[in-house]
Amino acid sequence: MRSLRCEGIIVANRADISTLHIPGHFYPAVTLPGESHLRNIRQLTFDGENAEAYLSFDEKHLTFQRRAEDMECDQIFTMSIDGSGVTRLSSGKGRTTCSYWLPDGEHLIFSTTEAHDPGCLPPPDRSKGYVWKLYPEFDIYKIRKDGTGLEVLSASDGYDAEATVSPKGDKIVFTSTRDGDPEIYTMDLDGKNVTRLTHNKGYDGGPFFSPDGAKIIFRASRPKTDAELAGYYELVSEHLVRPSALEIFVMNADGSDMRQITSNGSANFAPFMHPDGKRIIFCSNMDASNPRNFDLYIINADGTGLERVTYFEEFDGFPMFTRDGKKLVFCSNRNNAKEGDTNVFVADWVD
Repeated sequence: MRSLRCEGIIVANRADISTLHIPGHFYPAVTLPGESHLRNIRQLTFDGENAEAYLSFDEKHLTFQRRAEDMECDQIFTMSIDGSGVTRLSSGKGRTTCSYWLPDGEHLIFSTTEAHDPGCLPPPDRSKGYVWKLYPEFDIYKIRKDGTGLEVLSASDGYDAEATVSPKGDKIVFTSTRDGDPEIYTMDLDGKNVTRLTHNKGYDGGPFFSPDGAKIIFRASRPKTDAELAGYYELVSEHLVRPSALEIFVMNADGSDMRQITSNGSANFAPFMHPDGKRIIFCSNMDASNPRNFDLYIINADGTGLERVTYFEEFDGFPMFTRDGKKLVFCSNRNNAKEGDTNVFVADWVD
């Protein structure tokens, strides 16, 4: 049997233990040298591309997007926090993304293109380099946790996605191109009272509320030169964004007092605030020679005290703390059954 050896611990390679997977059983994964904040890493999914795994309000379940070998594009799934009970939530039609639990634990929100095209819309034009497609066909929906009762919450002529919910349980924050530029908006849980929060040229997205719901952290690009602006406008006109230079920002929940947290010129995204309200964990390729190699970092909310959290040579991202700060959910390419797989992990957090 092949194995991975690290810090004196031998863990079976995923290709070997995949046939032994028992739903609901925690499978240990390797903690790499330097990962002093992580302990008892457990693997929850075991094949395909699984990403953006977010906890329910009672922290007993996760929702995530998944694409396996028999799926043309991502669909939305749920599972228990121990990895058992994996269930597809979305219909299997259209592209889907960005699911999140509502406070009642009975409903979720996510974005889908199903109403516009039941198939998988074409991927972005990579002749323009590595770009993200902001599909204008994406709208935000509400659905019951059993997959019934699909209803639209936010639909516009533009892209509506990247929605998350305030821990206070009163607001949804999301990204939309309804006014042309990708900006951040909030709305009530029923989709009413849509309010635009950002007004800067550049992509503003991936927003999350702070634990007290008073602030919003997000990723943003800020093209400055005429050439940068021209390139940005050209891409946005084609519903594209180049994510190679995104910084982390924070603002009040009403859009006031916006401050830039990182300034490293790299691709920084997926920020999530520690329950202490003083630190932000996020994903970045700032130290990588390969721009697709992302790790987790944590930084003080005033931009000081940057510290690297993970050291895997491929992708680590999409971090989310439990409310007590004792556990961290994240997604990673580590311990894969095959190249390209991304799986969901949970670890004990050590300060």
